[in-house]
Amino acid sequence: MVNNINQLLAQAQAAADAADWSLLTQYLQQLMFSLDSTHPEIVKHRQYLLELALSILEMGDFQQRWDIAKVLKQLGNIAIPPLIDILEDEDAEEDLRWYAVRTLGEFQHPEAIVSLVDLLKTSEHEELKTMAASALGQMGSLAITALTELLAAAETRLLAVRSLAYIRTQETITPLLSVVEDAQPAVRSATLEALSSFHDQRLPPVLLNGLDDVAATVRRAAVQGLGFRPDLSKELDLVTRLQPRLYDFNLEVCCAAAIALSRMGTDEAAKYLFEALISPNTPLKLQLEIIRALVWVETLSGLAYLQQALYETTSEALWQEIITVLGQVQKPELMTPSAEILLDVLNSQHLVTVANPVGAKFKSAIALGLGQLGNNQAVEPLILLLSDANQIVKLNVISALKKLDGEVAYQQLQQLANSSTLTPDLQQGIAIALAEW
Repeated sequence: MVNNINQLLAQAQAAADAADWSLLTQYLQQLMFSLDSTHPEIVKHRQYLLELALSILEMGDFQQRWDIAKVLKQLGNIAIPPLIDILEDEDAEEDLRWYAVRTLGEFQHPEAIVSLVDLLKTSEHEELKTMAASALGQMGSLAITALTELLAAAETRLLAVRSLAYIRTQETITPLLSVVEDAQPAVRSATLEALSSFHDQRLPPVLLNGLDDVAATVRRAAVQGLGFRPDLSKELDLVTRLQPRLYDFNLEVCCAAAIALSRMGTDEAAKYLFEALISPNTPLKLQLEIIRALVWVETLSGLAYLQQALYETTSEALWQEIITVLGQVQKPELMTPSAEILLDVLNSQHLVTVANPVGAKFKSAIALGLGQLGNNQAVEPLILLLSDANQIVKLNVISALKKLDGEVAYQQLQQLANSSTLTPDLQQGIAIALAEW
């Protein structure tokens, strides 16, 4: 065993002398991961191994630095002081300091915490500070005390909040609540985002207050946070509280409100979403978000509102989105009603008579949707759609038929192939389908 270790050490030194950082990394990994870090030979040569590892951290490329960080962690707390030295060296390469920060974050040690906190307080490098915040967050409960102290200063408060957000423990709630009404909108919104991860009785009132904040980023965070609490929908009347945000001055808040309402899963939520959808003042981006929300609400009323919207709007973009989302319904009890709506649209010719290429686009979307929904009632209408002059429509119909009951569809196509009562266009479409099968 000793001879093997000595041989690897000699090979590692030779690789270092040749500045072959990739090979040196491999030798160090073999040494550190094939033996326990407390093995006498590892302990004996630990300082030497540390020097080799630091040379890779200083001179290696991205991947080599990434890999050697694991070796440094394996070497133990002996690696902390030199990493702190790199971190505090203002003249060091910024990428090297970034890796030092990242590696220090792997150590659950007070010295590492102090150095990262000092960096947050003093550094002007935003990337380093962001990495330090992330590293502190990953340290968990050990870092909470240090981060709580950083909340006291305005210049470090935001990064402290973001760091605390990484620590998914109840211990962070109290310090976060202390800055929920901070003068900085960025701090308030980041705090609400962090608090939204928890189910705690102190938090719903804070999120409800955030709905009326003067800053749009805070209102959006509050809306998103409440959207994760459908369990409180009745108790807090969340649908009624969220509905006004569909008409917020900020479009991002409106879109967040549509998503949050969809998570409430109620007919009342679907009603409010539909009212905003058909409002003449609603921007297209929000209308598209609402269409998706009416499917996510997962109620029959949501589907009915989408069907109604198909006949009340003249927007081709909205028609396309409604048809697309109807074909993506996944809740089993809603798949048949959704397929029936698409079949109704196909049979009514309300949209599909629009001139090409728009009409062809709608027919293709209907065909693909029917294939996804798996309703075999669609086989015959889809076969009839093979008479369409557009080649892409034909190919999408064939794809949909294969996703349904392929054997039944193929038999029907064969039976119809020689029928003299079919139009030439349908005969040609069936021939193409059989050839493509």
